[in-house]
Amino acid sequence: MTLKADVYWSFRSPYSYLATRRYVALTQEYDLQINQRFVYPLAIREPDFFEKNHPNWLGYVFKDIFRVAQFMGIPLAPPNPDPIVQDIATRKIAAEQPYIFELTRMGQAASRRGKGLEFANEVSQLIWGGTAGWHEGDHLEKAAERAGLDLTELQVEASTQAEGLDAEIAENQAALEAAGHWGVPTLVFEGEPFFGQDRIELAVWRMKQKGLEKR
Repeated sequence: MTLKADVYWSFRSPYSYLATRRYVALTQEYDLQINQRFVYPLAIREPDFFEKNHPNWLGYVFKDIFRVAQFMGIPLAPPNPDPIVQDIATRKIAAEQPYIFELTRMGQAASRRGKGLEFANEVSQLIWGGTAGWHEGDHLEKAAERAGLDLTELQVEASTQAEGLDAEIAENQAALEAAGHWGVPTLVFEGEPFFGQDRIELAVWRMKQKGLEKR
């Protein structure tokens, strides 16, 4: 029996990136279907989030993500450009955001096709894996191809169906909060949330209790 889980995920979250290839590996190793559910980053949902946090928070996150990446052997570099335009010194979020809305809508369009996880995996490796100018040239086109998708088709859908896609993204956020969390990445299995890249093994343990089997 194929088990099913939801993963709530953001393009701006380095922890989402660090978790994604393991989510993919789980679907390859186990009889498991993961439904990728994209949400907008906290910078969009709560623009004052970064200003409200302890001054040490951002510095610790930077130290931790590079430590985790090194420990796991995963390439990681500051995104260039950042999916969210933000003044890191003041933590202010810019009014104009040229990347995150199209990216997230394209991700949701990929999820409509049952390939959200594949799209997230390929594109996040561009953004967080050290590809400068990931938004330029044919980087995204090739990433979409590797995910089994057509970038132009996703771009057109993101543009012409923005309202519908945003409604689905809002539903994803509401479902995440209904499951008992608010952050990403969060894997939800049978209503139980597992937040963070460091809770994947715990989620697998729970799914094995419910009959998760290898392919």
